[in-house]
Amino acid sequence: MDTVRSFAAALADADPSETTDSKLIDLMRVLEELKSAAAAVQARAAAVFDASQRRAQSRAGVPAEHLGRGIGAQVALARRDSPHRGSRHLGFGKALVHEMPHTLAALSSGVLSEWRATLIVRETACLDLEDRHRVDELICADPSSLEGLGDRKLIARIRSITQTIDPASQVRRNAKAVSERYVSCRPAPDTMSYLTGLLPVAQGVAVYAALSRAADSLRAAGDERGRGQIMADTLVERVTGQTAADRIPVEVQLVITDRTLLAGVVAPRGRIARGWGDQGWGDQDGVPGMPAARTAAQSDKPAYFPGYGIVPGAWARELIRSALGAGDRRAAPPPPAGRQSPSGAGLFTEPPPGAAASSEPPTDNARFPDPEPAGLVAPPAELSLVSLRRLYLDPVSGELTAMESKARTFPAGLARMIRTRDQTCRTPWCDAPIRHIDHIQPHAEGGPTSYTNGQGLCEACNHAKEAPGWNATTIRTTPPGNGSASTPTPARPTVARPTPRTDPVSRHKVRITTPTGHTYTSTAPPLPGARLQETGIKGTRP
Repeated sequence: MDTVRSFAAALADADPSETTDSKLIDLMRVLEELKSAAAAVQARAAAVFDASQRRAQSRAGVPAEHLGRGIGAQVALARRDSPHRGSRHLGFGKALVHEMPHTLAALSSGVLSEWRATLIVRETACLDLEDRHRVDELICADPSSLEGLGDRKLIARIRSITQTIDPASQVRRNAKAVSERYVSCRPAPDTMSYLTGLLPVAQGVAVYAALSRAADSLRAAGDERGRGQIMADTLVERVTGQTAADRIPVEVQLVITDRTLLAGVVAPRGRIARGWGDQGWGDQDGVPGMPAARTAAQSDKPAYFPGYGIVPGAWARELIRSALGAGDRRAAPPPPAGRQSPSGAGLFTEPPPGAAASSEPPTDNARFPDPEPAGLVAPPAELSLVSLRRLYLDPVSGELTAMESKARTFPAGLARMIRTRDQTCRTPWCDAPIRHIDHIQPHAEGGPTSYTNGQGLCEACNHAKEAPGWNATTIRTTPPGNGSASTPTPARPTVARPTPRTDPVSRHKVRITTPTGHTYTSTAPPLPGARLQETGIKGTRP
């Protein structure tokens, strides 16, 4: 182990700038072969680790159907990868070690890259063990036959052999592929997204043909949008049932600061307004203490869109304008006091100037109506698509104010706060959507149903932590701030200014301990309006 670390350190210090071009090419080839050899060692290590952990779980009395739970997650943490990919790495290693020795040998020698070895494992997954051995031998027993083969040629050769050996394998492969149909949504650059559907070919072609016919019909009728634009809009309208693609009647749940949301509304240019600046209270719009550039910068602070990530503040405001059907946000009326849209397009705001951090929500609902209390009247029709939901950030730590419940399950409001704080699964390197709100200290062991003892996890990570030897604890942080703000007045207010923190010490932290004794610390990401930007993820060896 020490030898490997020393070698890695030597590679990190290597400087190829004085090397000739010919030797640079040789160096890149050798390093590529080294990467393949390292991948082979990782595969062997994963297979051995899996066998050892299964024996340990069996001795601990784990039922046979649960053996292996949490092993892929440990592999993922060790490789700084997501749990999903960790399980793939584990399956890849076990297949090479136990079923495909020739492929493993080719990988170890550097003839095969890790990706091409993965292709061989993937393309032979539907074969029984004996046939898989035969394909492994025919493809990789002679390493020289692999020279010059690209991905497509390699896949074509494998499929040709498998079709000859086991014609029924293609039928099983097709049936397996149909059972794995799905729809996914992934972020794309510039506040766009990829909506992907993996469908049987006949269904996929039928969907595309229907959208094409709709686009051609509208274009013939004089629609000025491009063909691709019409197809995209038609897809949204037909799936959601909306009459217009940009009128989203759902809970948007934007996380945004009040300065970003109300830019140009609360303090139009030419009027003097006093507000909370990056350094405390100050004057805006050219008044000393708050230059116009700083005011503009505050207005441009980003927002957080769940399921996507950070978005520009101007884009978030335009999304609200579109939902309101208003071309100019300044022309749209402010939200009426005490009214809430049933659709709940939530906007999470940081504390207003001078508000002290508290476990109780502020009582002023004139500008930011709280949707939770009963008896709220319906809003006017023009506001039916947008509402404001307030969750307040501590002005120093960037943490949401705390809540707790005596129930075992997390109430909807508390679960929403935790989802807002954590954004995605809290396991390091896992970007999966939150599916479960989990007790960090289990409820059966006396763990409270509280904001501090809750964390958002994906389904796989929540199941993994139930395996023997896993443990999670909340790391207690120092209380944020050292004073409370006084009530602001029309004149320049006086406040006890807490010292801004420059580290994530006050944000929610969880320490994860795996069965091998390795520990990983995950810190909640900063929300819009917070000054803390560190990722806060650390890993240590026992």
